[in-house]
Amino acid sequence: MKGKIHSDQISLVIRLAWEDRTTFEEIKTRTGFAEHEVIDIMRRELKPSSFAMWRKRVAGRVTKHRKLLERRLKSPGRTFNESDEDDVDADEPKSKDPS
Repeated sequence: MKGKIHSDQISLVIRLAWEDRTTFEEIKTRTGFAEHEVIDIMRRELKPSSFAMWRKRVAGRVTKHRKLLERRLKSPGRTFNESDEDDVDADEPKSKDPS
């Protein structure tokens, strides 16, 4: 872990970590913190229940890992289902049925 971290940088890491579409690779590019460092920051800064919820959420997200996402999107014979929609479009509101 880096030396003393400024509170603005901690806030940025937390915000990026909660975003479904921001990969850990992107977080490293923008903040300099690797995945394990982000996890350490989240563990230290969040309430235990919030950290547990975040870890559960991140563990099920292909979109948090660029290589996994690219592999999933390129796989031949891939069918789209509701679990994919949760991974890829989690930040977008679901459209309402026009009928």
